[in-house]
Order: sequence, then structure tokens, then C-alpha cells
Amino acid sequence: MLDLEVVPERSLGNEQWEFTLGMPLAQAVAILQKHCRIIKNVQVLYSEQSPLSHDLILNLTQDGIKLLFDAFNQRLKVIEVYDLTKVKLKYCGVHFNSQAIAPTIEQIDQSFGATHPGVYNSAEQLFHLNFRGLSFSFQLDSWTETKYEPNFAHGLASLQIPHGATVKRMYIYNGNSLQDTKAPLMPLSCFLGNVYAENVDVLRDGTGPSGLRLRLLTAGCGPGVLADAKMRVFERCVYFGDSCQDVLSTLGSPHKVFYKSEDKMKIHSPSPHKQVPSKCNDYFFNYFTLGVDILFDANTHKVKKFVLHTNYPGHYNFNIYHRCEFKIPLVIKRDSADSQTETCTTYSKWDSIQDLLGHPVEKPVVLHRSSSPNNTNPFGSTFCFGLQRMIFEPFHPGAVWRGKFSQPFIMGHGTVDGGKQLGCLCCQLFLSVALILCSTDLKRLSPHLGWQKGEIEEGHVMTARVRSTNFLSLGASGSRPASIPWTPVSITGSTL
Repeated sequence: MLDLEVVPERSLGNEQWEFTLGMPLAQAVAILQKHCRIIKNVQVLYSEQSPLSHDLILNLTQDGIKLLFDAFNQRLKVIEVYDLTKVKLKYCGVHFNSQAIAPTIEQIDQSFGATHPGVYNSAEQLFHLNFRGLSFSFQLDSWTETKYEPNFAHGLASLQIPHGATVKRMYIYNGNSLQDTKAPLMPLSCFLGNVYAENVDVLRDGTGPSGLRLRLLTAGCGPGVLADAKMRVFERCVYFGDSCQDVLSTLGSPHKVFYKSEDKMKIHSPSPHKQVPSKCNDYFFNYFTLGVDILFDANTHKVKKFVLHTNYPGHYNFNIYHRCEFKIPLVIKRDSADSQTETCTTYSKWDSIQDLLGHPVEKPVVLHRSSSPNNTNPFGSTFCFGLQRMIFEPFHPGAVWRGKFSQPFIMGHGTVDGGKQLGCLCCQLFLSVALILCSTDLKRLSPHLGWQKGEIEEGHVMTARVRSTNFLSLGASGSRPASIPWTPVSITGSTL
């Protein structure tokens, strides 16, 4: 049984680990992975039909704890203990819930002190006692319901809470109201020496996309050894054609370097048998905390592609990268007006993008991801649609394909047919991978779709049991063991 310290408006944990409000999803999963022998039977709950409308939940079924993450920024918003019989809890080092101490209303008053009058919810038959950043819910009998309705004209004595009423649920959150709480900013203790991207803007010139502008966050220190750490914000730009050294000096060392091994879309090129195999392999810089991959040409060592990830639950690569909050300016030409600029974001819907750019006329290309021939992709195949020098890959979680939302993107340039320059921007769609903007005919673009094998699809996928899986892959080139069962858990929005 876990023995945990409760810190209102901050955290729940012990000496070895701590779940802190504002913590990124990947860090919480890393804790579960590291302590998989102690914390077992973890479920991942999300809304399959509307993943942005409901929180993403890590349910520790063996310990009676739920971690609720904001659907947009994927930071820890609420910590809920829904079964206090499965865990020991203490405050300021003194237990208020254990096998020997029942969490009665008298015990809560003794441990946490006085607070404002509670609120009775007749629909749930629960009495809520609220502190700042901490709430307790007591189960009360329905036949005495009228006794719990506050009548302030007669004083607080009108709240006749029976002696021995025990806590049914406990919530830790930020602020004064559980209903209005939001996930706080990432605490400095969660940076762990990493740099995170607050947002990423796509830069454009007269010919199309030219690079990325990243607004970065890190925990820095002032002068002096004992100076308090504080958050630093700065901007960096990376462009097509930048050298490997330029990127290293701008963004720092990547978390991992991945070398491409093959191009499975080569067969769709006009004359695949005439192409001379390269003696060198293109390589990626994987920046997991930025949600960005950068592809370098093997011969020139120049940037030729960017990959941005939005990390939707249900995607094949979920939880390998942090969500990248990107903005892509789209130039829309109207018949009766001047060109207008619209913005495609991480949360743009595929239907709305089609309304802006028009519907695709070419047949889609089927895309299937798998880490090995003997492995199975539980999310099925997806389709890539060409649209105004872009390739979209609409995908709906839990189904083989449905055009819904838009997700990460890839940006790149290279050569086609003996040197004709190609400028392309790939945007990965909702739980999927790819929209490409380019300056060449889509029929001649197919040889450059080979990124799908090994570039961002590798790594372990989450399953319902932490014991038997690697929740957070350390690199995009990781292999997925065939013996691990694939049992991702999803629930509909109505049941969340």
C-alpha cells in the first residue's frame, strides 16, 4: 500500500517520486514506468469521439488514484483519490488516513483545521468540504438530506453532519474552486534541465515555408550559487539549409539521433530502378520535449525537413513526443477578393481546412505503420490526400479512417527529377502524420513520402498495464516487443 504525502494546491507523492500539478503527461508516465513494480494496473482513459472535450486520465486502479490532465496542454490539472482504503495519506508528516485511522470529518478537522462551510450536492448525495487547493467529499444518507442543507439564519449548527462520516473522495487542484480550476504552468522542478517549446510558428517567404520560429522555456538561475531558479523565455529560429552545427548552436544537443534505413515509397517514383542507392543515410535530430524532429541530408548535412508532433491519444506515436503548439499561415486565394491568410493550428479541424483550400481530387495513398513485419498496428491504416501542394492524413482514433482534426506537420525541401527544387511543408493530421506543402506536382512528390518508415513511428505504445510495457520511449528508433499485448483503453465522451 502506498504511503503518500498530501500537499494542497501542489502535489501527491513520497520520498522517491511526486505527482505535481502542472507536470507534463510524459513525466507522469515516466514515473509509472520507473516504479512499475510498485504501481501496477494503470489505465489510460480518453474520449475517443472528442479527445479535446474531456480530460486525459491516468487511472491507478490498484491504488485508487486518478491523474487528470488537461486535454489541450496535457499538464496535470487535478489529482483525485477516489478509494481511500487503498492508500495511506498524511499531511505535514501526520497520517489522517490509514488502516488504523479512518478519514472521518472529525479527523479532517483535526488535521487541516477550520475552513468555510461545506456544500451539499443533493444529486450526488455528497457533502463537499473545501480548503484552498484541496477538497474532501463525504458520502451522506439520502433520508437525512434536509439536515445537510445550510440554513445560515440559524448559524452553522444547522449543518448536522453525523459523527463518523468518512471521506469518499479527495481532490488536489490549483486555486479555490475545483470546478473552475486549470492546469498551472509547469513548475520549475519539472524542467529537469530540459527546454520546452511554448509555441512554434512557421515562417514563410515569397516561395513558401522557410523555417520555424520557436518560443522556448527553460529553468535558469541568476548569478550566484544559491540564487533562486526562475523561468527563462527566449526565441530561436531554424531555417531550411541550416547546417548541423547551426542547429546545434541554436537548439542544443538533441535527445537522440536517428538514421533512416530505407525509403518504402521509392517504388512510387517514375523510375525507381534507375535510382542509385545512397551510400549514406539521412538522419534526424529528435527533440522530444520540443515535439520536433529535424531531418538532415546525408551528403550536405543541411536541414531539409521538419516534423512537428501534436501527441493526440490513440495515435501510433502517442507519448513519445511532447505536444507541439504550432501555427501555420495558409494563403487563401478568393475569386472575388485579394488573397487572405488563415492559420492552421494544432487543433484545426480537417473539414475546416478543406473548406479553406478546397477538396482533394486525387485518390489517396494508403499509409500503414508497423515497427516490424511481425507486429500489428492496432490503429489501422490511414490515407494521405493531396490538396494544393499539400498532403493531409486525416485520421479518427478508434477507426480505420475518418477525416476529422488536423495534427503535427512536416516541413522540408529537396530535389525531384534530377534537381528541380522542392519546398514542402508537412502537417500531421489528428492522430496521424502528414500534410505537405510543396512547389511541385503531387504525382512527382511521392518519392519524398518515405519518411513514414522509422522516422516518427518507432517506439513503444502505451498499454493498460505499466508492468508489461514501455510507456515512454527514449527514442524514435526504439523497437516494440512483439510479446507485449496492445490494449490501449479508450472511452466515449459521454462516460467520462
